Amino acid sequence: MPELIAPDAALQQSWLESLAEWGTATQDGSGNYQEFDVHSAEGFAAWVKHLWARSDPSTPMKPGFVHATHWWIVEDGEYLGAITLRHSLTDKLLEGGGHVGYGVRPSARGRGLAGWALGEVVKHARERGLERVMVSCDDANLASAKTIERNGGVLEDVRETWLGTTRRYWITT
Repeated sequence: MPELIAPDAALQQSWLESLAEWGTATQDGSGNYQEFDVHSAEGFAAWVKHLWARSDPSTPMKPGFVHATHWWIVEDGEYLGAITLRHSLTDKLLEGGGHVGYGVRPSARGRGLAGWALGEVVKHARERGLERVMVSCDDANLASAKTIERNGGVLEDVRETWLGTTRRYWITT
């Protein structure tokens, strides 16, 4: 049975295996890891600590970034993916990134993990006082579009954004 957990440095090897599966693509929902040496134990632990700090409203944020809570999708000690709930939106996130970002490692896709995780995070959004959340996906990513729609996503529009052609949905929490 999968579970959502806080990022955990003990899962470094599994996370790195997932990174290799993604190839040149970024792991959506996992947070910005490019600034950290995630291949070293110290760098990975520093990145995990950074992810934890992002959820703390007292943590100063860089310009253009917002507070967010990160979870990892894990089953039997294996990292399967990540999902993030941004606590607020900048104009840029409103345009294309949304409140929620998620990604499932290629070898774990097709099991409904993204839909399950999105449903769980929508509950967390409600607990945070968000009445609705914006979730977006690439216009060509029909699997993600279906995942969002199955979780109550109502398409607002499809537009050109900094991410490319983007489908923008709203989910009432």
